[in-house]
Amino acid sequence: MIRRAAGVAAAALLAVACGAPPAPDPGTIRVAIVSSPNNLDPRVGTDEVSQRVHQLIYDQLLRIDDHLRVVPGLATGWTQPEPTRYVVALRHGVRFHDGHELTSADVAYTFNSILDPAFVSPRKGAYRLLQSVNAVDRYAVEFRLSEPFGSFPVNLVMPIVPAGAGANLKQHPIGTGPYRFVRHLVDDRVELDRFDGYYEGPARNEHLVLRVVPDDMMRGLELRQGSTDLVVNDLAPDLVHQLAASDKLQVITAPGTDYAYMGINLRDPVLKDRRVRQALAYAVDRKAIVDYLRRGLAEPAVGILPPMSWMFDKDVEQFPVDPPHAAALLDEAGYRPTGPDHRGPRLSLTLKVSSTEFNRLQSTVIQDGLSRAGIALEVRTYEFATLYADVLKGNFQLFTLQWVGVSDPDMLRRAFHSKQMPPTGFNRGFYSNPEVDGLLDRATRETDDRTRGDLYSQVQRIVASDVPYVSLWYKTNVIVARPSLRGIQLGPAADFRLLRLVWRDASVH
Repeated sequence: MIRRAAGVAAAALLAVACGAPPAPDPGTIRVAIVSSPNNLDPRVGTDEVSQRVHQLIYDQLLRIDDHLRVVPGLATGWTQPEPTRYVVALRHGVRFHDGHELTSADVAYTFNSILDPAFVSPRKGAYRLLQSVNAVDRYAVEFRLSEPFGSFPVNLVMPIVPAGAGANLKQHPIGTGPYRFVRHLVDDRVELDRFDGYYEGPARNEHLVLRVVPDDMMRGLELRQGSTDLVVNDLAPDLVHQLAASDKLQVITAPGTDYAYMGINLRDPVLKDRRVRQALAYAVDRKAIVDYLRRGLAEPAVGILPPMSWMFDKDVEQFPVDPPHAAALLDEAGYRPTGPDHRGPRLSLTLKVSSTEFNRLQSTVIQDGLSRAGIALEVRTYEFATLYADVLKGNFQLFTLQWVGVSDPDMLRRAFHSKQMPPTGFNRGFYSNPEVDGLLDRATRETDDRTRGDLYSQVQRIVASDVPYVSLWYKTNVIVARPSLRGIQLGPAADFRLLRLVWRDASVH
């Protein structure tokens, strides 16, 4: 009922009569974003909106391709002469927006500034094994580690700033990306102009205007009116469903890398039993969440790594919805129906979720599924900050959250190694399996991709069977755009660099 009401509200708003849309500048693409960027210095700004702007103004030393492999970016490639030494070769002739050529000095400065104890950056933790960064010559940079780390190249997927860049970079950024910074009006817009000297060729459009439109339905309405040209992943599924029915808009989708899950506290006396956790997994109807709440804009998940990852193992244990089998597992674990008629709950659990409408609705689907297996689930909603604080403190039995942008298999170590429990890492459910720890330790040190792949496959299979998480869904990326836009190519990361290929067909209105 609540979901239907939300859909009706969206339909009602979008049905509001609109006047004639303003005539767009053919060379300008207007993109709605949810908030202003916090910091335009990519070493500091790690919120999603800031990173989207960074993708347009800066270029990364290495990049992630559509199979989530690390590939050249500003670098032409890299070698590994020793297990703890990487040498990265740079492209020649890449220019910053102020005209000077990018060299090894800029790359070394970018990483050394993050390593500098006096420099405050949330990225420091990613470089804990990085001992030194040195310019070998004008177009080569050496990175030395304290110990082998097979996933180190993903840490070179980092925007490069000019050597000597100071605090003013957060307000007046200079990069080598496809667009140069014009101005930022806080809580209003970010304006960018095409950089004609971009090493991969000029963008197909002349200007980008990233307009701050905080309200979800207002973003949809502006698309319908024509005052916004494009929205990337910032529309609710119900709203996308309504907009897709319009012949005035186009909808583009692609598999994404965000992963939704139900976390489990393995220190809980009930939940430490693997049979109980497997029962939870069999009881949750993922397909109902995907089909009805996500409006098909998701795919049922089987593990933390997304299916397009070159390290993804599809042959893990899976848990199709099966309440009778869930009940049988609870019988085996000693949790039988209660009450004089044996129809009472087998056990009671508490699920903590954030107070957004989608999470509340999703929790009702989970609650219904668990009830069919004989589990009474109490759902408690919190503001996100409160929920997150409880998760970090281990103050929960069950919770739902999402991992955003999972790309590297080292995420398995950060989420499931016993030494990664808070505050050290992300193992918030206190999962501990010595076999998994050993495999992850070997995979972390291994530099041969085939051997790493075998080790990570073993980890995925063990973890899937142990169920420290109940996997829910992988997000589907979605762009809703005006029909005149051409050249939209949406990938797993929904990287805003896609905007450089977008152009307006003046013959379409």
